[in-house]
Amino acid sequence: MRRVAVVGGVRIPFCRSHTAYAELSNLEMLTAALGGLVERFSLRGAHIGEVVGGAVVTHAKDWNLAREAVIGSALAPTTPGITMMQACGTSLQAALQLGAKIATGQIESGIAIGSDTTSDAPIVFKRSFAKRLVQLSRAKSFGEKLAVFKGFTPDELAPQPPSTSEPRTGLSMGEHGELMAKEWGITREAQDLLAYESHKKGAAAYDEGFMDDLVIPCAGVYRDNNLREDISLDKMAELKPVFDRVGGTITAANSTPLTDGASTVLLASEEWAAKRGLPVQAYLTMGRTAAIDFVAGEGLLMAPTVAVAELLQDSGLALQDFDYYEIHEAFAAQVLATLKAWESEDYCRERLGLAAPLGAIDRAKLNVKGSSIAFGHPFAATGARIMAVLAKLLATEGGRCGLISVCTAGGMGVAAILEGVGAGPAAGGNEAIARGGESAI
Repeated sequence: MRRVAVVGGVRIPFCRSHTAYAELSNLEMLTAALGGLVERFSLRGAHIGEVVGGAVVTHAKDWNLAREAVIGSALAPTTPGITMMQACGTSLQAALQLGAKIATGQIESGIAIGSDTTSDAPIVFKRSFAKRLVQLSRAKSFGEKLAVFKGFTPDELAPQPPSTSEPRTGLSMGEHGELMAKEWGITREAQDLLAYESHKKGAAAYDEGFMDDLVIPCAGVYRDNNLREDISLDKMAELKPVFDRVGGTITAANSTPLTDGASTVLLASEEWAAKRGLPVQAYLTMGRTAAIDFVAGEGLLMAPTVAVAELLQDSGLALQDFDYYEIHEAFAAQVLATLKAWESEDYCRERLGLAAPLGAIDRAKLNVKGSSIAFGHPFAATGARIMAVLAKLLATEGGRCGLISVCTAGGMGVAAILEGVGAGPAAGGNEAIARGGESAI
C-alpha cells in the first residue's frame, strides 16, 4: 500500500444563508473553491485521477455537480467528476474513497469537494400538482390538457419547503440534539463556553494569518461572516432556546447556523506530489464510518463515538495519543456528549464493547483553530475544511497525528486519522484503507 499524501485544501469563506451568497448556486460556489485550489497548487491543465463530492441540499439540475465543477475549472477536461453524498460527512467520505484508490494504485491524485447552500434550496409543489404537470406535458389535445386539471384545488399550489427533519422520526437535528443534551446532562453554560471558545480561536486563526492560504475571496467576501471575535458570554446567556423553549439548552449561539459555502482538499501519492513539486502536509492513514439506531432511541449524532472507537482498535492507538482533535461542532451539546461518552465506563462497555472507557482528551488540543460553530457549516463542505486545517496544523505546528470526527444526519459518523510528515507510519499503516469502505487508508 502506498502512503496517501494530503497536499492541502482551499475553500471560499463560509457565509450565513441569505446573506453574501444568496444569489450563488452550489455549482458556482464549488467551481470558485475548486478554481482556488487549482491556482494555489498550479494545476491548470492537470489531469486529476478523480474529483469526488457533492452537496446535501440540491436541485434536480445538480445531479452531475462534481463533473460540472471540473468542466468549469481549469483542470484538464479528462478529469472525471463523481457526485456522492453522505450528509455532513460528504467531503470527508469522499477523501476516504479517494485515499483508498490512491493507496492501492488505482489513481495518482484526487480532490475531495463539498458545497451547500440553503439560500438556494429547492422549493417543490405537492405531489398531486407535480403529477398534474407531468400529465400536462404528455397531453396532446386541448381536451386532454383540460382533463388534467379535473378536481384541482388551489391548495395544491402551496409550495413544500425543504425540511431538515429526520424522515424516520420527524424531529429536527436540533430537537435530537436537545434529547442528547438531556441524556448526557450537558449544561447550557458548558455549551456556551465551548461555542465562545470556538469563535475566539477562529478569530485568532485569521488574525495570526493561519487562514491566509486556506480561504480565497468569493463574491467580495474575504472572511467567514458568522465569525464573532467580539462574542460575549453574557450576551450568549440572554438568548432563548430554539428547539425546546421550555427546558432546552440549545440556542442560536451554541449551534451552527444555516450556512452557504464550498471547500476542497487535494490528495495524492507521494510520487505524484514530488513530480509536481508539491510539499506534503500530512498523510491520511485510516478512516472509519459507523451508524447507530437513532430510530430506536440512540442519540442521532452519537455515531462518531462508534467510528472513533473502531478506528482506535484498527490503528492500535489510544484516544490520548493524538496531538489534535478536530470534532465537528454541529452543536456544542453534541461535542460535549461525545466527550462524555468516551469517558463513560458504562457507555464504553455496553455500547462500544470495550473493557474500559476510552477516557478524556486534553481539551487544549480540541479544535485549536476554531470549528463549525464559529466558521459555519455548509453541510457537505465541512469535512474538507476540517481536513485542510488539520493537515496544515501538522505541517506548520508539528505533531505525530490528529483525529477527525464528523457526525451526520441519518445517525452516521465518519472518522479519520492524519499523520504528520515526520511522524513515521503509525500502527495499522495504509493496509487498512483497502478493506472496502469501513477502514479506509
